[in-house]
Amino acid sequence: MRIGSLIVLIWLLIGVAACVQRDYFDSGPVNCAGFGTIAVTVIAGPLNYMGVNPKISDCNVPQPSP
Repeated sequence: MRIGSLIVLIWLLIGVAACVQRDYFDSGPVNCAGFGTIAVTVIAGPLNYMGVNPKISDCNVPQPSP
């Protein structure tokens, strides 16, 4: 169980490193699409360094009913 948790933690840290290298955290206010891009980049982890460049371009959040 510990080795699996360690692998997941390292996977996510590599994804965060990819976000830092792409300046996703320094690009100003984050909207829904920006947050989605950061999230999928972190989840993609090491795949970012194999050519995967996930981006979320359109994000529609449902509005609450009155």
